[in-house]
Amino acid sequence: MKIHSAARLLLAVAITAGSSGVQARVAGSGHDLSAQGGDTGTGSPGEICVFCHTPHTLRPAAPVWNPSQDAILYTPYSSPTLQAKVGQPTGASKVCLSCHDGTIALTAVPSPTGELFGPYPLSDRANLTSDLSDDHPVSFRYDSRLAAEDPELVDPAALPPEIWIDQNDEMQCTSCHDPHVTGYRNFLVMENAYSRLCTACHDEKGWTSSAHANSPAGWSGRGIDPWPYTDENSVAANACANCHATHGAGIPESLLVFPREEENCLVCHDGNTADTDIASEMRKTFRHPVEKSVGVHAAVEDAESMPRHVECFDCHDPHATQPGVASPPNVAPVNRGVRGISASGAPVENVRYEYELCFLCHADGPDVPAPYIERQILQPNIRLKVDARNPSFHPIEEAGQNVDVPSLIFPLKETSIVYCTDCHSGNSGAPDSGPRGPHGSIWPFLLEQPYSVADGTSESYQAYALCYKCHDRNVILGDGSFSEHRRHIVDDTATCSVCHDPHGISATQGNSTQNSHLINFDISIVQPDAQGRLEFEDLGMNRGRCYLECHGTMHSPLEY
Repeated sequence: MKIHSAARLLLAVAITAGSSGVQARVAGSGHDLSAQGGDTGTGSPGEICVFCHTPHTLRPAAPVWNPSQDAILYTPYSSPTLQAKVGQPTGASKVCLSCHDGTIALTAVPSPTGELFGPYPLSDRANLTSDLSDDHPVSFRYDSRLAAEDPELVDPAALPPEIWIDQNDEMQCTSCHDPHVTGYRNFLVMENAYSRLCTACHDEKGWTSSAHANSPAGWSGRGIDPWPYTDENSVAANACANCHATHGAGIPESLLVFPREEENCLVCHDGNTADTDIASEMRKTFRHPVEKSVGVHAAVEDAESMPRHVECFDCHDPHATQPGVASPPNVAPVNRGVRGISASGAPVENVRYEYELCFLCHADGPDVPAPYIERQILQPNIRLKVDARNPSFHPIEEAGQNVDVPSLIFPLKETSIVYCTDCHSGNSGAPDSGPRGPHGSIWPFLLEQPYSVADGTSESYQAYALCYKCHDRNVILGDGSFSEHRRHIVDDTATCSVCHDPHGISATQGNSTQNSHLINFDISIVQPDAQGRLEFEDLGMNRGRCYLECHGTMHSPLEY
């Protein structure tokens, strides 16, 4: 068996303990607890190795003086995405924890060769305590079988020589840290700028081309320091450390730095590191309320049964997100790598289309909220409403069926496909002026522009700016597509939403005769006629008739 890792380290110690070579490396470092260790010293002159090693021991498997160690029960790291089996610390990790669990004085060794002083205080980050659930896991078998079970782990045979796996094929503290000093910060075995040490073992899908692996953006110095545990000052140089802490993590199972999920994103995406200020968007009246969900999101959650919630991670995979643009219906690079629901209702591991991402929460899942407007046909499932087999729908998945829409503003045409985020997105005053995506808006329904649904609204560009973003106002008011448009929305102050259901009408509930042109009446305003009929009838190109009563006017029928 190849001897490496802690085994090689302990063999070297057994041979050279007390030699000038090892002592010279440790002397003056954070692990020099001798009297000559300066302000950190607690021991007798020359006593450097004694705090961890002794050439004489009844416990040859663990050359460390700490008889109380066996009595300590540690809480190991755990995560639903972890394939490794992590138990109580073993081997070199147990040696390290004899000091770094903070349970005893560092000088409490049973066989001192001279007078030792103490206790020696550990810094907060160095004091791991007996709760290791918020620390990178150690003392687990890291072999080719584990790498095969988790394709985002590098096969240990391909690890660089600096990373040590012990004689039992277990990863230990000494896989990343060399207690005898290496010249790198925190006793690391190799430089970790750009997360070189992390990526030696972790091979996250999409990482090498991701924004977080390549962005040169640095912190402006304003607000909260996004990188409290590193000396690097760019997104690319911090890499994994943009979000993750190997020790003392704020969220244990995912080793995230800050204790609230969204804090780990917004600490950079507040305009002080990233260009866009998403944090301000999240403070708007209408927003995806990420602050309301704490500890609910799980990386392996089932969309059909998970508690209703929203977190940044539901829409963005920080390991795979990329800059750039896409054409509808393709998913934007910033949303790559996340899960969703297909147009047929099947789970999708990596979304291809933007609507698949939206369907994750706004389609078949539990607790989907009822529509805001009480319509003749009620359907909370947006997937069913925009289905391309429906009698009418906004073209989110495929081009629409109506071949004559004269109000469309160039370059839109009847064969165009649009994004959900063309309507639901941030807003900074003008169309398409805010951060893309439904983070927050000053308008209800997370809309990018105003869309009034209040009965009696006086027609204006501002009142229906969302509709007029794609549909020419002059054509609409000039009755270019429907001979009664102006009468309804100007003279009778009826809103667009009185007649039109903007997402669409499911083929399971409506039909092409009564529900073409997105017709699905708001029954809080429109009532049945004297014969009890509430119905629109499509009679062909630019022809139809209605049976209903609206604003005291009877249509029994009214034909155009």
